[in-house]
Amino acid sequence: MQDKKVDELLKQQVLEIMNEEQNTATEPDQPVRQIPNKENKSNKSYKKKRKNKHRFLKGLGITIMLLLVVVFLVIGTKPGRSFLYRAASNFVFGNVQNEEIETTAEDRKHVPGARHEKYVKNYLIFGIEEIGGARNTDSMMIASINTKDDTIKLTSLLRDSYVDIPGYKANKLNSAYSKGGADLLIETVEKNYKIRIDGYASVDFKSFEKIVDLLGGVTIELGEKEAKYLNKTNYISKKSNRNVKPGINKLNGNQAMGYCRVRKVETLGGANNDYGRVIRQQRVLKAMFESYTSMKNIVRILPITKECLGYVTTDLSQEQIEKAMEAVVENKITTMDTFRIPVDGTFEAPKKYNGIGYPIILDWEKNRIELYKYVFNDTEKEAVEALASQK
Repeated sequence: MQDKKVDELLKQQVLEIMNEEQNTATEPDQPVRQIPNKENKSNKSYKKKRKNKHRFLKGLGITIMLLLVVVFLVIGTKPGRSFLYRAASNFVFGNVQNEEIETTAEDRKHVPGARHEKYVKNYLIFGIEEIGGARNTDSMMIASINTKDDTIKLTSLLRDSYVDIPGYKANKLNSAYSKGGADLLIETVEKNYKIRIDGYASVDFKSFEKIVDLLGGVTIELGEKEAKYLNKTNYISKKSNRNVKPGINKLNGNQAMGYCRVRKVETLGGANNDYGRVIRQQRVLKAMFESYTSMKNIVRILPITKECLGYVTTDLSQEQIEKAMEAVVENKITTMDTFRIPVDGTFEAPKKYNGIGYPIILDWEKNRIELYKYVFNDTEKEAVEALASQK
């Protein structure tokens, strides 16, 4: 009996000990005082750096996401892109020459009968030649932005074309500017070619040379006759630059200007006279465009663009420039076509006509129809009908 009591007492004590251990295990750990050492400090530093790195990566991720959202809103939506067009057009407008413009494009009164369509904007581009105090236009082109067939079209107008000049006797097209500046030149083009001009941009010879040099020159292939002619004449005004060769040349501004003006020797391909000159001008414009678009460093592009724009005179407003940019980008216009008026077989070139030497006499009916077909994307029938309605 005594042994049984002892056994029960022992069991009771064991159970109490076990219960005490369980209670101790469930209680929170008591802080243990540790003696600081280098290993503990290193662990704390590592944990701190890891936490800071985590915060940095999280912040960077949020920033990138916000930037992507902003880019999407700016580029991926039309309202966003409108902001870019406005910023770009302000940049252009702020750097071109427009302070001495007498009549802005928006205020100009157009010639009755000059055709205009909503899907086409026509801009007259011309170069000014100053020789002996006279200011004539050596080159003239109509640049058309067509949102119907999504193209930019360049139509070269031959400078010796015999035209009616409002308020003056009929004469060559290139003489209109010297008589009444850009306003009279535009009025002359609208009156004779029956097409509305929505604005203009011009550059003089010296500025043209500077622009080519800013672009790093232009790559042009010369024929043997062209190279020989340029080296022995004064078309290249600086003697030190009269060193071009047959084949591929990297022309500087002075050499490119001389090349554009040549008319008395055939081009590479056989074109001569004013027709050859037009081809040369178009080749140089294309080469300038390629030189500009080949620049991949935006740090170089922006200052070069700004300086180039400073040599250009235009009557376009900031809003017109913005709309032109929008038309090109929104319609994904990447094609540029070239054309010439007069077209082959629609003109005569006598030695003298009404006291004017070596003019080009156009068959205006045929050439206006061809111009309408090209610029407005008309069929023959549509062009004929449109021309009849303009009279």
